[in-house]
Amino acid sequence: MVLLKKQIAVLMLFLAAALTSNLLSAATVPADQLIKTTSELVLKALEEQQEQLKKDPNHVYKLVDEIILPHIDFEKMAKLALGKNWRKANAAQKKSFTAAFRQLLVRTYSKSLSEYTGQKLIYLPFKMKAGDTKATVKTEIDQKSGFPIPVTYSLFLKGSAWKVYDIKIDGLSLVTNYRGSFAKEIRAKGVGALIKKLEDKNKQES
Repeated sequence: MVLLKKQIAVLMLFLAAALTSNLLSAATVPADQLIKTTSELVLKALEEQQEQLKKDPNHVYKLVDEIILPHIDFEKMAKLALGKNWRKANAAQKKSFTAAFRQLLVRTYSKSLSEYTGQKLIYLPFKMKAGDTKATVKTEIDQKSGFPIPVTYSLFLKGSAWKVYDIKIDGLSLVTNYRGSFAKEIRAKGVGALIKKLEDKNKQES
């Protein structure tokens, strides 16, 4: 369930960078241009607010709430994270799991946003046909030393807005990474026990 420390910090940082901005209408620009434009806006904001984030760690939650959350389809992510076990959950469990999973990701995003140290994002060639409702945007993170880290964003068009539902870093999917540990917990104790475990963890670390 745990990504390598460096990977998850980089992953969450650039998830935030890729998803933000109410200044653009997500469906009016190609997915790659949306990511590129909003990334530049967020990275600039992070650089300008480093001191404020150090003085007030809770400020990062506001950034996450305003910038990231509107652009993620948490229900789709939750469904993919549970895999076939999603069908085993009743309506109330699905709602509770999605809320708990959302809070888990928010905590992770918030922590990682504060770890930005000036990394640069490289945009790879993008292909998308007119009328496509899914898009894959490939990027690389320049580590300043060592090889670039490949990061791939999976988006789909929901109504008139692009939504991110998965990210892969070095080929490792955020969704499937959680799926394995969630499935193990469900096999051992059931869906209800997994939800309670996530809720308890969120309370402890809030």
